[in-house]
Amino acid sequence: MAYGGTKSMASGLLFLNLIMYVVVAIIAGWAINYSIDESKNSLNGVSPPVRLFPIYFPIGNLATGFFVIFALITGVVGISTSLTGLRDVSQGYPASMMSAAASAIVTWTLTLLAMGLACKEISVSGRPASLRTLEAFTIILAGTQLLGAVSLHAGAHAAILETPIGGRV
Repeated sequence: MAYGGTKSMASGLLFLNLIMYVVVAIIAGWAINYSIDESKNSLNGVSPPVRLFPIYFPIGNLATGFFVIFALITGVVGISTSLTGLRDVSQGYPASMMSAAASAIVTWTLTLLAMGLACKEISVSGRPASLRTLEAFTIILAGTQLLGAVSLHAGAHAAILETPIGGRV
């Protein structure tokens, strides 16, 4: 009985995280595209240390480059984790639930890394609204991904307990 509740909660959180990771990937992809397009115009007459980072971000502050790249990586990994997690939860086997739980933990650690960079970017200085939106989604995702990973672990534990042991004893 408890397995059905954790399975539906995990599915709901995985779907919510899927939508939010898609938004994060779209905004981070836009920020990288914008910086690539605008860096040609922004770098005229700039001193050499700015050219050390391959993508110069004309928006935001010095933490923006690292944050946007890690947010894009987190978004892509989160999308793949959510999609495979939804498939694994729908199968309902203990091994597939454990696989979904393990990949959710990896995605959560990447999300924590991006969240830490978002907090650093917030503390440095002001940013445009698009970056504030990306920061907010990343910080919220750190919490919802943790809830999803916990519910997947609980579902895996319940699936293991409810699996009948066959054979002779």
